[in-house]
Amino acid sequence: MAEKRLQVRVGTRSLSVSNLEKILWPRDGYTKGDLIRYYERVADAIIPYLKGRPLTLERFPNGIDASSFFEKNIPKGLPDWVHRATLTSPEGHRSRITYVVCDDTPSLVYLANLAAVVLHIWTSHLGSLDEPDFVLFDLDPNERCTTKTLVTVALTLRDALADVGLSPLAKTTGGHGLHVVVPLAAGHSYEQAKIFAEVVARHVAVECGQMVTLERMIRKRPPTSVYMDYVQVGHGKTLVAPFSVRARDKAPVSWPLDWSEVQALGHSRATDPAEAVTKYNIRSVPVALEREGDRWSGSSWKRARLQTVVGRARKLWGK
Repeated sequence: MAEKRLQVRVGTRSLSVSNLEKILWPRDGYTKGDLIRYYERVADAIIPYLKGRPLTLERFPNGIDASSFFEKNIPKGLPDWVHRATLTSPEGHRSRITYVVCDDTPSLVYLANLAAVVLHIWTSHLGSLDEPDFVLFDLDPNERCTTKTLVTVALTLRDALADVGLSPLAKTTGGHGLHVVVPLAAGHSYEQAKIFAEVVARHVAVECGQMVTLERMIRKRPPTSVYMDYVQVGHGKTLVAPFSVRARDKAPVSWPLDWSEVQALGHSRATDPAEAVTKYNIRSVPVALEREGDRWSGSSWKRARLQTVVGRARKLWGK
């Protein structure tokens, strides 16, 4: 059966989109057309986080229950007008990878038409790939961890960062966890970011006791704890972009949060953290954006310099 194709106008580009009625979320009924419409509606919010960054696509051509794949190299047939960047493999191999760089709405719609549901971004930009734009703390709840515990850990981390003069930001991952980031001024190395992240994580682990684990091996982590991953900062490492959709039931979205919203999650009736954040989804987020805007935009993105902060943290926490 031939694909149903439709020519649509996006900005100054004419794009061919296909199979808009194909269901990607079988239990919710969301289609590829819904995915495309979502990304077009939130383009002004998400593109600033995608622009100038190498992008890894997570594609689900036959829906979230079928086989999927990560794609680093540009998709076959990528139009010439979509930005790309050829880089040495971050895994240290001699091979070269040509990444998509999504700089505009037509490029975003093109990727959505490929069923690129999840968009994973580097933590640095082209031209300064060895300088991270932020420090990332990935709070990953283990199998029996409650929403309340996750929120308690996130707020303890926020307070620790505030104690040394920083203004961290938070977002849902769209899955079970939360991301907490500290924007950085230009000129920091990944090594500086990692040293700082470890100092903070070890302090928070002491403050939170059994609620936090830094154990890398999954089978050794206490099931009711939050794994605080502070090493997801490095050349070529990625995270789910703010406003990216996730391949999970109810089509949740990675949503930037105000800290009052983080606190409110702690009072959620949903004990499962993943269930608590499904209210931020492919249907609700465009409306919320129009009403509330991006929590991370403008003056909220306060770039820090770590040179003095690390010393301040060590003095304050006795490390």
